[in-house]
Amino acid sequence: MSTRHILLGLLAGGPSHGYDLKRRHDDHFPQARPLAYGQVYTTLQRLVRDGLAEVEGTDSDGGPERTLYRITAEGSRELAAWAGEITPPAPFVTNEIFAKVVVAILTGGDPAAHLRAQRAAHMERMRELTAVKTAPGADLTTVLSADYALNHLDADLRWMTTTQARLTNLTAEVDRA
Repeated sequence: MSTRHILLGLLAGGPSHGYDLKRRHDDHFPQARPLAYGQVYTTLQRLVRDGLAEVEGTDSDGGPERTLYRITAEGSRELAAWAGEITPPAPFVTNEIFAKVVVAILTGGDPAAHLRAQRAAHMERMRELTAVKTAPGADLTTVLSADYALNHLDADLRWMTTTQARLTNLTAEVDRA
């Protein structure tokens, strides 16, 4: 996920302080890793440097001085271009579950036990996400985020089922090699 573009998208809604951008990011992307404040301010400095955002002013409201940022016309064009790009499907399998199963097969481990344990962990996470998205007052971004995660977990489960069914043949192939 592009932090640069996410912050531009949040700035498109109007000028904001870094603290507010971090909070809004975490609210709108509930299943994503929360942004660190340092990452927000470093990204904002780069956006200003690149002419995609600018400082609108500062205020203190009785506390520490806070800088107000706003998106520029160039930032709006960059955001629109990024949002319109098609994200290519990942060209390589880079899933840790896949890697652990292959290593277990190659080293004479117990890939079936690993798949069973992983399946249980996935099922537990799916129950948690289902509870989150069906909770009273769940907002749209929470529901969309949970649905996205649930679909990925479901795909993992389908792969685990297929792999479990193939383990006898897979381990036999390794033994012959």
